[in-house]
This record gives sequence, structure tokens and C-alpha cells, in this order.
Amino acid sequence: MLPRERVIQTIKHEKPDRIPIYGWVKANLEQQISEVFGSVEAFEDRYEFDYAHLFGGPPTFDEQVLQELRANGPIEPPALIDAPMHDPNDTAAFNDIVDQIRHHKEQRGRFVYMQTPGFFEAMNGVFGIENHLAYLLIFENELHEVYRRQAEWTIQFVNNCLDLGVDMIHVSDDWGAQNSLMFSPDVWWRLIFPYHKTVVDAVKRRGAFVSLHTDGNNMSVLDGIAKLGYDVLHPFQESAGMDYSVYKSKYADKFVLMGGLDVQTTIGFGKLDFLRSEIKRVMSMFADGGLLFCTSHFVQDHCTMDELIFAFDTIYETARGRF
Repeated sequence: MLPRERVIQTIKHEKPDRIPIYGWVKANLEQQISEVFGSVEAFEDRYEFDYAHLFGGPPTFDEQVLQELRANGPIEPPALIDAPMHDPNDTAAFNDIVDQIRHHKEQRGRFVYMQTPGFFEAMNGVFGIENHLAYLLIFENELHEVYRRQAEWTIQFVNNCLDLGVDMIHVSDDWGAQNSLMFSPDVWWRLIFPYHKTVVDAVKRRGAFVSLHTDGNNMSVLDGIAKLGYDVLHPFQESAGMDYSVYKSKYADKFVLMGGLDVQTTIGFGKLDFLRSEIKRVMSMFADGGLLFCTSHFVQDHCTMDELIFAFDTIYETARGRF
């Protein structure tokens, strides 16, 4: 079975020949990995990764526009309602995505998914997270318009990515704190849900898959995530109180999970016996499908190469039933 076929079978709630594997390793460990393996790409080939996370494309707003708006103080939502946005059809901005698709999908048969801006997370970079949390209450009407503009831009962006051959759109929108959402579920349903629904529906109309990344504890809106129609949820963070038993009993037929290797508690702490047991525990729970095994986020730079290799040796062998 080709890697891409294995991932698609999993997302369709079928049992694959083995659990698909991947890991977010490049952001913090590129130099260290390259010193040992020659490149991150060689590391990915060594462990026969089944899928790949693509980044790139144009920004929503040009940095110069944001700098001009900040000249008078923190940006508030009314200022973004008419602010010029970068052209989502800027062909040159997609060249790197084309190269990534060629490398992973065409040459290695991997499933490829594309990082895409959400709404709360994307605007945190514009407003600052503390300001944004306050704006959810102070500028609700204006934020509806800001998010609506972002949704229109995102839909054009993802359509361009799908035209290039991307298999899944991955919407990144962190909502969770360590024990609950960063804002109330009522705010989520009013301000966040409608614009995610617009994007998800647009992807579904194209016949593509769509996944959601949101860190922290999102248990209070799992019903909403299911209603949105997401095919995949990443990371389902146990260390923030997310409960696999609840997922198994209520949501396993709604969406599959990506994750299983927690960078907050499991990898990078020198506890090799615990690391091995956690990898085997999670993978055994999903032996019949429902999991795209992956790190919960980027592996942090306090993880040694010896531990990274130990982890992925364990993942590789466990996926193939050799442990």
C-alpha cells in the first residue's frame, strides 16, 4: 500500500495495513537532524513518513500595511475592515508549495496537507493575543467582518492549493488553554464556528479532506468540531485534559485523530522507558484505525538526537508490529 493510500484509508474510517506515521521535527531541530542524517528530508525517508505538512504561500496582510497601522498604537478590529490584503492569487508565492508537492507526493507517494490560517490564531499575530481576547467582547460586530474577510481570502487560497494537488487543507486555529478554552463556548459558537463552517464547506465542495489544528483543551466544543465537518483533529492533547475514552465513545465515527506523541510531557525529557511505553500505549489503542500518528506539535530543541532517534525507531517498529 502506498503511503498516500494508507492515510486516505485511515481518514475514511477504514483499517489500514498499519498506522500512518509522521512528525513535526524540522522547525526546531533542522540543524541537529542534518548533522546526523544529512538533511531533514533524509530523516523523513529513513522513517518512511506517510504524509507531509506543507507551509508557504502569500501572507494575508503585508507586513508593511500592519506596520503602518501600528504607528498609532495597537491595531483594533475596525482598522482591519478596509485594510488591503495580499493577493491570494499571487502565483510566485506558491512556487515553494509546488516544489514541496513534487518532493513529497509525486516522488515519494505521500499524502500532503497544507497549513492554512484560521481566525482567532491568525489575528493574534495582528492584534496580540491579550488584546484579541478583549476584542472578542468589545468589538464583536467588527470581528465578524474581519473574520468574514479572512474566510473569503482563505477560500481563494485553499482553492489554489487544491488546484496544485494538495490532498487536505489544515486549518490552524489554537483555542485551548491547559484546562479549557481561552474564551467561552458561547463566544466560540457565535464568532468562530460560522467562519470555520464557511471554509470547511468550501473544501468539501472540492471533494478534499480538511483537518483542524487546535492546541490545549477543546473538550467543550468537540460537538461543534464534529458539526463543522472536519475529517481530522490535531492534536487531541491528553496533557491538557483531552480524554481518549470520550473520543472513542462519542466522536470516533465523526473524525479521526492526528497526534499521539505529546511534546509537552513525553518526548524531549530523557525518560526513554516512559517514552517507549507511551508510544506503544497510544498506538495500541488505535490498532484498528482512527489515528494518524504524529507529534502533538513541533518537537522542542531540548530533545536530543539520541532521544529523537529512539522515539522514531520505536514508532517505526511499533507501526510494523515488531515491538
